[in-house]
Amino acid sequence: MGKSSFANHPFLLGFEQLDRQVERSAKNDGYPPYNIEQTGENAFRITLAVAGFGDEDLSITLAGGELLVKGARDDDSSDKTFLHRGIATRQFQRAFVLADGVDVLHAYMENGLLHIELQREAPQAHAQKIEINNR
Repeated sequence: MGKSSFANHPFLLGFEQLDRQVERSAKNDGYPPYNIEQTGENAFRITLAVAGFGDEDLSITLAGGELLVKGARDDDSSDKTFLHRGIATRQFQRAFVLADGVDVLHAYMENGLLHIELQREAPQAHAQKIEINNR
């Protein structure tokens, strides 16, 4: 029996790409930890704990409705002797699927946290009448 997903529902047409994005973003391993908070009626903030990473070690891209945050830094520990190493600074990639109409306003670092501010356009309700034509 095959894997079931929401895009296989007979009333949802054309959602295959979104289904793939959701599946891909669900495979994140939990690092780095993050919060998503609602900061206004149509405003959100994603906050990632990126201790040890600087601005130059991080990249944020938005393509095809997917917000991708990557972190990579050079390993400067070769000349150090750690008695305990509990601060993770490994490379990471975290993906978030954004709905249509959600825009990234800006990103900033504060106290080891990367904040990404998002804004959703206010939805506009409109109906469209479809004419029935002869072939």
